[in-house]
Amino acid sequence: MIDPIFLAEAAINGILLGGVLALLALGLNLIFGVIDIIWIAYVDLVMLCMYALYFLVMVYGWPIWLAGIVAIGVGVLLGIGVHLLIIAPILASPPINQLLATGGLLFFVQSFATFLWTTDHRSIRLILPIIEVGGMFLSFARLIAFVISIGAMLGLYLFLTRTYMGTAIRAVSQDREAMVLMGADPHKVYLVTSAVGGAMAGLAGVLLMLQYSVHPHFGAAFGPLTFMICVLGGLGNMVGAFAASFVMSEIISVGGVVWSTEMGYVVAFALFIVMMFARPGGILAKRE
Repeated sequence: MIDPIFLAEAAINGILLGGVLALLALGLNLIFGVIDIIWIAYVDLVMLCMYALYFLVMVYGWPIWLAGIVAIGVGVLLGIGVHLLIIAPILASPPINQLLATGGLLFFVQSFATFLWTTDHRSIRLILPIIEVGGMFLSFARLIAFVISIGAMLGLYLFLTRTYMGTAIRAVSQDREAMVLMGADPHKVYLVTSAVGGAMAGLAGVLLMLQYSVHPHFGAAFGPLTFMICVLGGLGNMVGAFAASFVMSEIISVGGVVWSTEMGYVVAFALFIVMMFARPGGILAKRE
């Protein structure tokens, strides 16, 4: 018999993890909804931002808050760079070419990171307390990450709903023909979207670095899960991605207590497969 306190603790940890997963999924979904290209290497860009934070803090001795800001800036530059160098030239190409290009970037980033930093796991030696509430032990690092993630997603919502550029981005994601009617520059909209997506990747990298160690193949752990969440929520559907993040994180977290961590992932992927048959457009897709 499983202790109810353990289940409650797992459920809360699932919610805390879901905040960071939602940040990853929203960044990837934002880019797909506007540019209509899936960045297969998105989480590997997150990995590069994690390395930036690690070296600034552990090697150069920067305060973590300042290093975090720089790491987010690195994410912005990576987003812009990937768009200008890889995405823009293939916008009119067949989907398979786009997939191969972003997939090639994934292998390049992983191989280059391995060449530079080997496969060693590196982490920030940051001592944060463990909070005890009603017999449950909660990670303060995860709590901080969750609060910052929710704040960032609220900021993204305000940007998309209260600014001209945000309105243009939403218009493009809903109806590309509306871009011309609004007088928006498509190239500028695409560039800003990539920059915002890169910023979210940088922030996610900072928050993940508080909880995990980084290595060149970090993307292999969170990349498939992030992509699965985006598909489950509906590609381009921001609300769906947000909901799917918490559904999957709860299944993995609670499943890890009921069975094992590996079985939690098995159940999550099994649910994903079933839902793709039941609701191929995503969990929040409207029925025809």
